[in-house]
Amino acid sequence: MPRVLIRKNPTAFKTLPLLVEASPEGLRYQSLGRPLNFSEMLERRRPVAVEDPNRFNIELANLGVSVRLTLRWQGQEYWILVRQQRQDRGDVVLKLISGYVPAHELSLPLLTAIQEVAEECLMETPEGWLAGRFGDTWLPAPYQGSLRYREAVHFNLASLSGSARPVQCGQMTLMERPRAYVHLPTASLQLVYDMRLELPKETRELSLFHVDERLDDGKLVAALSRSRPDLYLVPLLQGRPTAALFTLRKGQPVAASTRGLWLSESFASQDEWVVREERISWRDWIKTNALAASG
Repeated sequence: MPRVLIRKNPTAFKTLPLLVEASPEGLRYQSLGRPLNFSEMLERRRPVAVEDPNRFNIELANLGVSVRLTLRWQGQEYWILVRQQRQDRGDVVLKLISGYVPAHELSLPLLTAIQEVAEECLMETPEGWLAGRFGDTWLPAPYQGSLRYREAVHFNLASLSGSARPVQCGQMTLMERPRAYVHLPTASLQLVYDMRLELPKETRELSLFHVDERLDDGKLVAALSRSRPDLYLVPLLQGRPTAALFTLRKGQPVAASTRGLWLSESFASQDEWVVREERISWRDWIKTNALAASG
């Protein structure tokens, strides 16, 4: 039985539509118009098109962030993926930790990204749950009322090397240089941050769980299900993903099936600043990456 951790009012969320200008030299976004609530934003996430994927001006529904998170556990590096049932698109995919950027953080999308890690990626040890820091910034402990977080130790988030092409919010360049793409099927701009998660040295018997919010009777409900951890690990070999998939329970990787598995659009091919696909099959993604690795 899933354990409800928190309930929120979805009408409290506000985001802003965007005007995006892309060129071979970089991409710039800025707010456009009035704030939108969650329903209004979803209504605007309709397919759009561009003639030249390297140079365009376009109005988009929202800004989203994702985190490609690398974890080292017992000498092996992994990417962390989460399972999500996407109600607006009617599918189930594995995706990066991600979320919508609220209006007040439009110029600080990194803040949204690290908050998403705290909300979506829960780490349990026998002594309690781990909170985290990014540099000098403590991540929120969003479920402190329901879970017991450890006080003496915490995990650390750190940025890895970013994209070669700069992204600007207005005149301000985003220093962490996230990868950016415009997702044409949903009229959204997505920023992908590359980060590493460093565990405290004394961590043992680690279990990983994903917590996602779902609309239930007009409320956004975050629930924890121990029977379905929904947080997955893809082992890396020399920095490249392999064809295996695991969950982590009490320190032990448990093999997960990849049969019929789909990944979100952030794993699909990117044409300059544009991603056209809704999703990509695990089989096709692994095949493409294996070809890239052998090339």
